[in-house]
Amino acid sequence: MTVSDNSVPRRDTKETATMTRTGLLRHLPLALILIVAAVGFFTLRDYLTFQTLAENRDALLAFRNDNFAGLAAAFVAVYVLIVAFSLPGAAVASVTGGFLFGLWAGTAFNVLAATIGAVAIFLAARTGLGQTLSAKMNASEGTVKTLKARLHENEIEVLFLMRLIPVVPFFVANIVPAFVGVSLRNFVLTTALGIVPGAIVFTSIGVGVGEVFDRGGTPDLSLLYAPQVILPLLGLAALAALPIAIRAVRGKKGL
Repeated sequence: MTVSDNSVPRRDTKETATMTRTGLLRHLPLALILIVAAVGFFTLRDYLTFQTLAENRDALLAFRNDNFAGLAAAFVAVYVLIVAFSLPGAAVASVTGGFLFGLWAGTAFNVLAATIGAVAIFLAARTGLGQTLSAKMNASEGTVKTLKARLHENEIEVLFLMRLIPVVPFFVANIVPAFVGVSLRNFVLTTALGIVPGAIVFTSIGVGVGEVFDRGGTPDLSLLYAPQVILPLLGLAALAALPIAIRAVRGKKGL
């Protein structure tokens, strides 16, 4: 007589189902961010604007004078949500930081909030799709493996370049590093330092935005691409790229 044992197949099926659920849960944070980003793009883009800031500036300034710490905490929290969920209005938030808190405090709050929000979306992406892609890249051979090795040799420099070059969207600079498995420490370091030059520019625009509103105008964000701004940024980018070029030359010469 043959005795069938169905315990092993059932256990295997249960373990597979558990692993599948775990895998799906890992993708949930990034999926939630993408959903909120899509909804926010259509529902908030008409509210997180310079016009909204102009209409509410007197109330905001009065609240700041009565409760500076409370407004600062609320500002940072809202800015974190804008960055973490890739909502429209990041530029408006940066300018608002300068308008409400001045150049130095505004820059500090802008950098703090943007860094926290960037880390949040980075972790969400790395936990889900990033973990899968990184594992596949580690297991790959040939060109992909070589590219990944070169990236990690120049990880800090590449991350700095992504922050310093204005044409790289902030969302892209948050997501791509997670997909290729860069370290959290290097991501935080290069984000916090790399966004400082741009933050100073946006915050400085905010310092004088009250006068712009008084004239009935709108803040001119094209200042970021003015020669006196873009050239120093490109200079910093060149310095960040210099170690990469040196390593490449040494590698070719076998040094």
